[in-house]
Amino acid sequence: MPDYRQKEQHVMLALDLGTTTLGGQLVDAAGQIVAQASIFNPQHPFGHDIIRRLEHAAQPSGRQELQHALFCGIAELLAVLLKDSGVEAQAISSAVAAGNSGITLMARGGDPTGLLRPPYRPDSCDGVTLTVDTLPVPLFLFPLAGGYVGGDLLAVLYGLGNPGAGSLVVDVGTNAEMALFDGERWLVTSVAAGPAFEGGNISCGMSARSGAIRGVHLEDERFCFEIISAPEGSGAHVAPRGLCGSAVVEALVAGLQSGLVGRDGTLADPDDVATSLARYLGVEDSAQGQQAYLRLYRDAGVDLRLSQEDIRQLQLAKGAVHAGAQCLVERAGVDPASIERVYITGALGAAIRPEMLKEIALLPEYMIEKVVFSPDGVLGGLVQFLNDKDSDLTLKKLRERITLYPLSGTPAFERAFVGALNF
Repeated sequence: MPDYRQKEQHVMLALDLGTTTLGGQLVDAAGQIVAQASIFNPQHPFGHDIIRRLEHAAQPSGRQELQHALFCGIAELLAVLLKDSGVEAQAISSAVAAGNSGITLMARGGDPTGLLRPPYRPDSCDGVTLTVDTLPVPLFLFPLAGGYVGGDLLAVLYGLGNPGAGSLVVDVGTNAEMALFDGERWLVTSVAAGPAFEGGNISCGMSARSGAIRGVHLEDERFCFEIISAPEGSGAHVAPRGLCGSAVVEALVAGLQSGLVGRDGTLADPDDVATSLARYLGVEDSAQGQQAYLRLYRDAGVDLRLSQEDIRQLQLAKGAVHAGAQCLVERAGVDPASIERVYITGALGAAIRPEMLKEIALLPEYMIEKVVFSPDGVLGGLVQFLNDKDSDLTLKKLRERITLYPLSGTPAFERAFVGALNF
């Protein structure tokens, strides 16, 4: 590895500031990844979803608390990146970050009022340069497209450059953002999906780190797992400790295919399951009454279950993404046959298999065969921005090609959402 402590060597920092997860990369001057890592966003005690955090930000001292928590998360993530790479902080020559509209506003310490009431406009959509105590250089925060379409989607579009007409981008996250290119402009929108696809707000969910199950399948009527191992050379045995987003989806698919979960999302009655898989189903008393669950794994330390409520969270998330993509194409007046590519990025862009998308009906069926996964689409766009000599001009031209298409709350979206809830 090059010695980045030398003055002629440097690295650049890219940060994807998600509601559930913070992701980062250190890259060298050639754009090669030196280190990559992610952590849970430490703002989660203030609310799992962006609306609750914005409501907290509207309280006295709320802005400062959320900004401080985010900056602490950035410091924690940077420490991981520096440790993994052996790079010193002084070698960082430039830094850029992007997030959805709410997280961007919190990073700036801005007024949340505009995002909490119609017409849902942030106090500013411009990019801004921040001073973060734990960073050796100023942090450029990507501008917003407007409303609930943030800088994270702009970063993905920046990385795509000039795709062909009929390109659809779906950034699957807590706030699912979408963009459709008609050959001249990007028509963009967003829908509230919730954090389920990132393992958030799921009883056994966790981020993609050591001990996380990242793959699930059934074999000989038993659940089998692919587990993220401990760092190479540690010699540690890793037992399952939770499910990251891709594993939550694969566990659901296994349940659907085996009849443990119905296509309406309801867990089966064990007495109605003719195979030994019935042993994975159970019911427990809760504050809300009896709660059905699908037990995936148990040992002395953990009891990994998907509850009926967990499955409902996945159902709501996938229904919102499906309905949003369907309505965006319809409202734009685009012939579905003209959709050439569907870029999936965000929580599922790097981990999920295409057949999983079809099994849960994440998108209209005609889109599934057009899917191209774009792992780390936000970070990829940010890295391209860092390496682009004309980045300011390119970003300005991209913003001029954006047209907002609000969907959430419209009758067409509500109808499509209800119709998309079944798996």
